[in-house]
Amino acid sequence: MPYCRAILISKTNKTDRDALLQFKDKISDDPFGVFSTWNDSVHFCQWRGIVCGHRHPRITHLILPSMKLIGSLSSFIGNLSFLQKLDIQNNSFVGEIPIEVGNLYRLKYLGLQNNSFSGQIPTNISGCKNLEALGLGNNMLVGEVPIAVASMSKLTRVFIYSNNLSGNFPEFFGNLTSLVFISAGLNNFVGRVPASLGRLQNLEYLYLGANRLSGTLPSSIFNISSLVVVQFAQNQLEGSLPPDLGVTLPNLTVLNVANNSFTGPIPASISNATNLKRLTIPVNIFFGKAPTVEKLNQLQWISVSINQLGSGAQGDLKFLESINSTSLEFLVINDNNFGGTLPESVGNLSSQLKKMSIEKNQLIGNIPSNIGNLHSLELLDMGYNEFKGSIPNSIGNLIKLKEFRAQANKLTGNIPSTIGNLTELLVIVLNGNNLQGSIPSSIGKCQNLVVFDFSQNNLIGIIPSQAFNISSLSIYLDLSENQLRGSLPEEIGTLKNLGELYVYGNKLSGKIPSSLGGCTSLVELYMQKNLFEGNISSFLSSLNGLQYIDLSSNNFSGPIPKFLEKFQLKYLNLSFNNFGGEVPSKGVFMNMSVISLEGNNKLCGGMPILDLPSCLTSKEKRGSSTSRFAIIAITCGIVAALILSLLLMMFYWLRRKNSKTSLETPSIGGFQRVSYEDIVKATDGFNSSNLIGVGGFSSVYKGTLAIENKIVAVKVFDLKQRGASKSFMAECDVLKNIRHRNLVKIQTACSSVDFRGNEFKALIYEFMENGSLEEWLHSYLAPSGTQRH
Repeated sequence: MPYCRAILISKTNKTDRDALLQFKDKISDDPFGVFSTWNDSVHFCQWRGIVCGHRHPRITHLILPSMKLIGSLSSFIGNLSFLQKLDIQNNSFVGEIPIEVGNLYRLKYLGLQNNSFSGQIPTNISGCKNLEALGLGNNMLVGEVPIAVASMSKLTRVFIYSNNLSGNFPEFFGNLTSLVFISAGLNNFVGRVPASLGRLQNLEYLYLGANRLSGTLPSSIFNISSLVVVQFAQNQLEGSLPPDLGVTLPNLTVLNVANNSFTGPIPASISNATNLKRLTIPVNIFFGKAPTVEKLNQLQWISVSINQLGSGAQGDLKFLESINSTSLEFLVINDNNFGGTLPESVGNLSSQLKKMSIEKNQLIGNIPSNIGNLHSLELLDMGYNEFKGSIPNSIGNLIKLKEFRAQANKLTGNIPSTIGNLTELLVIVLNGNNLQGSIPSSIGKCQNLVVFDFSQNNLIGIIPSQAFNISSLSIYLDLSENQLRGSLPEEIGTLKNLGELYVYGNKLSGKIPSSLGGCTSLVELYMQKNLFEGNISSFLSSLNGLQYIDLSSNNFSGPIPKFLEKFQLKYLNLSFNNFGGEVPSKGVFMNMSVISLEGNNKLCGGMPILDLPSCLTSKEKRGSSTSRFAIIAITCGIVAALILSLLLMMFYWLRRKNSKTSLETPSIGGFQRVSYEDIVKATDGFNSSNLIGVGGFSSVYKGTLAIENKIVAVKVFDLKQRGASKSFMAECDVLKNIRHRNLVKIQTACSSVDFRGNEFKALIYEFMENGSLEEWLHSYLAPSGTQRH
């Protein structure tokens, strides 16, 4: 037997051998050493990746997929005239597909997908008369599919996806009646889907997604009863789905028409497609009632988000109660009009459920406690609804949860401490609710968090140090707009990877720990509207990656650090603090549109546009000190003389007066002086029980001024509203110069700052017991016919 084999090898075909060596020469990188055996030490039929025929030593298969080969495809490939399978997919071949491929008339399988071939599909590829599988997907091919392909009648599978092919989708595909699989997504095909595809009665898989196809789908498509997968996602298609879709396509397992402009209801007949596993129709204009799906017991994926389904009424989620598939993994119904309560049966959904997104609907009521039964859940998104009540403790049972969002609802109560059980959590977003109590220290157990947002609630107490011990936090931490007190803990320095920190709008106080300087990844820092104090240099100096800083409305003091000139800042707000000294004049301080320094009365220098006083030089300061002593001495002498004169005058006056004279109240411009503290006491801290009216820019309170024990009306201006300050000034100017018997008399005004350093303006009027001027001028009849005032 060995003797016979030697005779066969001696008769090798030199053409095939030479073609293989030419193929090898075009390879520039062979990391796995595929071609180390391609030499004369063994017959080429024994070279790696080569298969020869049984009767003749001619090459029938060249199979080298996923070998990380780099190079181009040699034109000598066309000399392998016995080749039946060419599979070099998942490599890095470049250049054009050689036209000599068309010489391979025995070829049945051409696998060139997942490379970097460019140029057009060779027109003479039609020479491959016996080709059954054409694999050209995921390359960089351009142009139209050549019409010559129409003659390749044995084709059963065409893979041309993920290229840059263009033109109308070929109508001649309808003549390739043996086709079972068409994958042509991720190209630039335009125009309508050809009705001729309806002739492909053996077609099972039709992938035409991510093109620019338009118009309506031809009804003939829905008559191909053999279809298993229909994928038209990400096109510009319109129209409605046929009502009998589930009847005409009984073998359907995947329906994907996402990201189009389909409209109308979801066909109720869809429940007849009992093999359906994936219903994917998001980002369309479907409306009406979602059909029940009790027959679809193989469902794995329901995605109907971003449509107009539901009516905002109870019962919209009845279809959820009909789900009985134990294989369901994804339930995505967000951004619709679904209303009513979330049914208790949600806890009975598949134990395989990984993603549930119901955000941006009109759902009401409590979150069912048995939601904790969904132990495989990895994403739970419930935001932007009207859920009320508390977050159930059972949320802690979802130990695989990676993302939990329930923002912008009406949730109340405490954040459950069981949240600490969610140790795989990456994102937790609960902002925009009415959550109360303190931040649970158990949050520190969530050591994988990258997003942590409890902002815009009514949380109180101090921030637990555990919240700042989550070193994984990298995107943002937002605790803003709560009622949090105390100081920031030293542990804040643990957040070395944090990009954004928001703690504004609380009652936090004390000095910022210098450890904050360890958060060197910070890009945005918002700490405004608190009671922080001290020097800012200690924590800012090392944060040179910051682009946005807002420290306004605090009690920070000391100089504005000069090193901020070197920061690449896009926004800097240091207003309404106690900063003093010279303002830097380079870097961000040259751009007045992105900085704010108002409300710091001790600043000097800086850019002229700031209109700050000049800073004194050291020589001027020494001269100023000498002058100050002289002024003090002279002033003391004058004051002593005045006091002596006043005493003499007082003695003379007392002797001349026989009766008491009333003392005038200190005034300004003839008006009584009133402080912010006087107004707070007069209105009982702006108590709502004293509120007697609300206008466009202001609120009016009834109060009693302690100075004269007099009842007044206090008009407090809301300076956060645009134009409120101008309204105050205008009203002052008018009322102080006008007298009329029908106008209520102004007593005085207050222009000051509140206890937190915010600007405060109010007008104090004589209190009118019997209603407003408008009511007296425009009296109307009560229902009984009597006149009301």
